Amino acid sequence: MFKFQCPTNFHPVPAFPCIEPKRPFRTFAKIHPDNMKKFFLPTLILFACTLSVFAQDKHFTQFYAAPLTLNPALSGNFEGKYRVGMIYRDQWRKILDNPIKTFALGADLRFDAPGKSVYDDAVGLGILFFNDRVSVVDFNTTQIALSLAYHKSLGTDNRQFLSLGLQGGLTQRSVNYESLNFQDEFEGNGYTGSTNEEFPENNFSYADYNVGLNYTARFGEEGAIFAGAALHHFLQPVIAFNKNTGEGDKLYMKVSGQLSATVPINRQVSFQPRVLVAAQGPHMELNAGANFRTRFGQYGSTALHLGGWARPVRNSDGFGLDAVVALVGIEFSNVLVGLSYDLNLSALSANQRQGAFELSIAYLGNYDSEEILCPKF
Repeated sequence: MFKFQCPTNFHPVPAFPCIEPKRPFRTFAKIHPDNMKKFFLPTLILFACTLSVFAQDKHFTQFYAAPLTLNPALSGNFEGKYRVGMIYRDQWRKILDNPIKTFALGADLRFDAPGKSVYDDAVGLGILFFNDRVSVVDFNTTQIALSLAYHKSLGTDNRQFLSLGLQGGLTQRSVNYESLNFQDEFEGNGYTGSTNEEFPENNFSYADYNVGLNYTARFGEEGAIFAGAALHHFLQPVIAFNKNTGEGDKLYMKVSGQLSATVPINRQVSFQPRVLVAAQGPHMELNAGANFRTRFGQYGSTALHLGGWARPVRNSDGFGLDAVVALVGIEFSNVLVGLSYDLNLSALSANQRQGAFELSIAYLGNYDSEEILCPKF
């Protein structure tokens, strides 16, 4: 038996029988010594730069563009009636024939809390669809989740809110055994034989739950601060195709914290620092940087975002810088579009540095206020 393990964006995979990949991919095989005969060179290269993360988590560079994957307390955390957004991540296209593809689509609603009050309390409801695919081995993770949040006003001026959110979902994982090579198939000139491996079911599902808190506040006319924390996988579900593999196949609980602000510089430009830290099992990542938002037009309905940040990580090899990121985004009325690129600083193949591209699109419905109390990108 072995476990797939993956690199720095918290992408692990549960247990399989002993196998070898047909093509290079981002995971590596940790094979029993009795069966270990050879590895492909790309697999060994990936081994050198891989985190041993036994967890499978969503990972987006534009984390605030995917709020329902970040913190359930962000469900309905905006001024308006509804929000719809999608984000797509394309990773390691240069090193893989078929890149790693991650996609999320979310929608959430905000409506007034029941009853009449001077406090503008609100309720948020959200639905999230998520898919992550490692094409080389046809390994898929698909999730659908529902979230509920309550936004409590902390004063009659309604400039501060404390939000509590809960999210529950169902996750399915599957693998295509036809895309895998096994040691006993090797007959000297290639993997042409038949394997005697006994496979477990090639798909399984599990329930998963997250909880989060978030604090938002306005200062001045357009300033804002956002601070949140979330606890993911607090029931630590089992994530193995073979259910008899023991306690080691439980998904690590993840703790994350988010901090951001909007600081006006003048009437057109604002400074937006962003920090995200996440710890899962023995591993940790930190995203830190900032955007500059510049408004255009007579009414400021169009804005340009330019920014960048860095992502250091801690793994079994110590603490180091994993990637630097560049971001450009544009707002036009109710639509937000973001483009980002991660430049990974670890050499993955022949000293070639790889990266990931992300595209996000969001639409905020039924609002006409510039004072939208939610972080962007």
